[in-house]
Amino acid sequence: MPIIVHHLNNSRSQRVLWLLEEINAPYEIKYYQRTKAGLAPEELKAVHPLGKSPVVVADGHVLAETGAIIEYLIDHQSDGRLRPPAETEARLRYNFWMHYAEGSAMPPLLMKLIFQTMPRRSPTLLRPLVRQIAAKALTGFVDPQLSLHLGYWEQTLGQSAWFAGEDFSAADIMMSFPVEAAAARSGALGGRPKLAGFLQRIHARAAYQRALARGGPYELLR
Repeated sequence: MPIIVHHLNNSRSQRVLWLLEEINAPYEIKYYQRTKAGLAPEELKAVHPLGKSPVVVADGHVLAETGAIIEYLIDHQSDGRLRPPAETEARLRYNFWMHYAEGSAMPPLLMKLIFQTMPRRSPTLLRPLVRQIAAKALTGFVDPQLSLHLGYWEQTLGQSAWFAGEDFSAADIMMSFPVEAAAARSGALGGRPKLAGFLQRIHARAAYQRALARGGPYELLR
């Protein structure tokens, strides 16, 4: 049976489609659209209790969490591709970036999104106060943290062609979402040519383009 990807527009599930295209695994897509509030629709809760995307049905298993899905697909569908050999330095780096992408990279990006949108979503009378609080949070904590992480990514890509080493791997697919989310913040990649080059290289990959064609328009929420 083909793999079924429960795919939400403008979401992390785009990475799963990309991986499947890279390993040439057959799959079908069930499409979902975000609500006006930017949230996943209630129908996804019928697939997985958290009602989030991506969710993949493969070999009778319902799989959630992008990293866990990618690890499963690499184990069962890739014939060893897109993962460095065990007991190598590249594998250690690969494991780190696979977990880092969601565990450390995404929280400050999500906080930036939250504090940027808080003022306009607040009641009109409270908006000036909320704007002040959000600005202090951004300048005092969020932006310095983002700068720290972005500098680390730039440094890493200055030492090797890809995040886990000289060969493209699933770790680069995992890191694509944080890097693209950072790029969606105006000027976030300014002065970081290695990160800009990373985006150009992944966007040029045929599998990335095929996944984009199947997944639909892809613009990260701002």
